[in-house]
Amino acid sequence: MKKLLLGTILLWLVMFIPIPAMAGVTIGVGISLPPIVFHGSPYVVAMPETYDVYFVPDIDVDLFFWNGWWWRPWEGRWYRSRYYDRGWDYYYDIPWFYFEIDPGWRRYHRNHNWKGYRWNYRRIPYHEFQHNWKSWYNTRYWERQRTWDVQKYRPQPQQQRDELRLQRHDHYQRRPGVQQTPRQEPRRQEQYQRRPEIQQPQRQQKTQAQPSQPRDRENDRGHNDQDRGDRDRGDRNDGTRTPDGGFSK
Repeated sequence: MKKLLLGTILLWLVMFIPIPAMAGVTIGVGISLPPIVFHGSPYVVAMPETYDVYFVPDIDVDLFFWNGWWWRPWEGRWYRSRYYDRGWDYYYDIPWFYFEIDPGWRRYHRNHNWKGYRWNYRRIPYHEFQHNWKSWYNTRYWERQRTWDVQKYRPQPQQQRDELRLQRHDHYQRRPGVQQTPRQEPRRQEQYQRRPEIQQPQRQQKTQAQPSQPRDRENDRGHNDQDRGDRDRGDRNDGTRTPDGGFSK
């Protein structure tokens, strides 16, 4: 009965919700994925050349952490959960962070060598990670202060990273059984889901009223007399001469 109900819900979503509207959202139906065997809480390692992506070492499947979620691919689809071992929901898209990950990361991890540089990565205990990941995320701790523990690391130019991301996207799409998604332009750093800085409202400076200058009554009187004279001359110029030498309108 439960399976029939879940199937009905999924069918309703596919029939009545447009595909573009569903992209990038989680269908909140718990799915039972093949369990991952953990002997205690897992360790995590910060993934170089990514924006706060972590992976779980010492397991045969890909299990990542990013932005408060655990992420896991399975049979060409992606799933995420707030827990590393349960509560997986189907994610109707490929998470963008995945294309930041170098495909050879497992080999680099195994050899302690990241693209020719010594990689003295740190295995972060789970409890320490849970307590600190938000502050590390906001400050980009592993990139800016630790350079992901890669010795003598030199960051790649942003343009090169964008090109690599697009190449990885195209390569991933060619895998058999992978869900097809439109090619996306590289997301810039300022577009990532980070907490916006709160700006304090600026105080408006009060403009001091300029003291009014005293008016010169004599000058005003002279100007008024001159204006009246100009008007009288204009009236005479606009009129016609009368027999007695005057002007009339």
